Amino acid sequence: MATTPDLSTAVWRKSSYSNNDGGICVEVADNLPGIVPVRDSKNPDGPTLIFPNGSWSAFIAGLKKKAGM
Repeated sequence: MATTPDLSTAVWRKSSYSNNDGGICVEVADNLPGIVPVRDSKNPDGPTLIFPNGSWSAFIAGLKKKAGM
């Protein structure tokens, strides 16, 4: 059974692709060892997705490759 990580020390930052018009608003906390939590900035008390560091890195690398970066 998985346990929920303690996110009380998470330092959240909004994605540079988020906008201020209430549209796509993703926040990421990358200061926690081994995990990268992701949440909707419009609902900070709502659910949080938790990714292992390696999975998050692979996801970002895939996005950059698709975007031709």
